[in-house]
Amino acid sequence: MEGAKLGLPEVKLGIIPGTGGTQRLPRIVGKGRAYEILLTGDPIDAAEAYRIGLVNKVVPKGEALKAAEEMARRIIVNGPFAVEMCKDAVEIGMECPLEQAVQYSQKNCIACFGTEDMKEGTTAFIEKRKANFKGK
Repeated sequence: MEGAKLGLPEVKLGIIPGTGGTQRLPRIVGKGRAYEILLTGDPIDAAEAYRIGLVNKVVPKGEALKAAEEMARRIIVNGPFAVEMCKDAVEIGMECPLEQAVQYSQKNCIACFGTEDMKEGTTAFIEKRKANFKGK
């Protein structure tokens, strides 16, 4: 949201982030930017958070919920099993070496091939219509 400030100010209190910020932040924004945010304790504004990939978008004040609901609507129309397998592949894969993560993702992809939703999705694409997914 425009005007928002984000930061991890713990070093200013003589402590460090205790909920994984020292591990998650470098994975999102890179080690150099993470060091700057973590070691100075200085907040960044929404525009900078967007620029470095910490947030996906910046919306006008008061419109964050509307933007989140719009994204949720864009996600919920997709195949529910595929969405779940995609989320799973990202979460598990982030904890693995790249080669192992790719193999894990491929297993999730193959699992989608046997679903009714995959058949519906590809048929709808060929027929140029909106898919009617059932989560099966």
